Amino acid sequence: MTIFISTMNQIVFLFGFIAIGYGLMKARVLPDNTSAVLSKLENVLFIPALVLGTFIENFTMDKIRTAWKLLLISSVIGLIAIPVAILVSRLVTKDRYTRNIYTYGLSFSNFGFMGNAVVSSLFPDMFFDYLIFTLPLWVLIYLWGVPRLLIADAGKKQTVKESLKSFVNPMFIAMLVGMVIGLLGIGMPMWLTNLISVSGSCMSPVAMLLTGVVVSKISLGKAFTNLRVYAISIVRLLIMPGVFIFAASFLNLSETVFYCALCSLAMPLGLNTIVIPSALGKDTSEAAGMAMISHLLAVGTIPLLFMIVG
Repeated sequence: MTIFISTMNQIVFLFGFIAIGYGLMKARVLPDNTSAVLSKLENVLFIPALVLGTFIENFTMDKIRTAWKLLLISSVIGLIAIPVAILVSRLVTKDRYTRNIYTYGLSFSNFGFMGNAVVSSLFPDMFFDYLIFTLPLWVLIYLWGVPRLLIADAGKKQTVKESLKSFVNPMFIAMLVGMVIGLLGIGMPMWLTNLISVSGSCMSPVAMLLTGVVVSKISLGKAFTNLRVYAISIVRLLIMPGVFIFAASFLNLSETVFYCALCSLAMPLGLNTIVIPSALGKDTSEAAGMAMISHLLAVGTIPLLFMIVG
């Protein structure tokens, strides 16, 4: 019970920012373009700063020698999750666009914004390992998830070259720079170190504010009465991590690998199903409802899972 309460306190703390973002948007205190501004800040400043600082501090030869285990387990989990997501989505709906949204949500949780926030709060010592663990998942997102599921139905298919260009982003560049500085042990002035550290610490609260802002734009009545959303959310939040916990009991996984995998699997449905289709002029009501319900349920399911595993 102590683990449940401790985890619950951290999750509720983070979700407090979601409530603030939601309330400020509903009260019209924030402008309509708030989600675009916060998303831009997250992607070009706060997340890259967090990634940069983490790699500078932790990217050593000892860490590199053990990274292959994280990459292998992550790749296996990602490749297993995709066919499961496709099967479940086909059972839930026949509409192709909605099915693609569900498939993406089940294949890729919100291991980025939400996962980074949870891990940096609950397991700060494992955050570097978590970033390494999620690399194969980002590869699957850029090469398959976004172009095949979120863009294809908009009549615009990405070429291989366009997919590869997706990797040239602030987060990836920050990771490479951090690798070089950390591996070579390059010293930096204190003001720059503090700037990177403080900017990175803004990632979690801004990510949660962004989630609340996005959720505020959907119809609550329609979202809460959509039974398909509950079914997808339960599969994402309980069944998939539950199966992993059961399978892990037969495997000799290190504590770090286990918790990195569990954190990535236990997160709610991702926000890319809203952000990308919205930019293409597609209907995002189903995706927004899916995000809202799964994030609300995650307040209870994430602490429950950590209590189960002790």
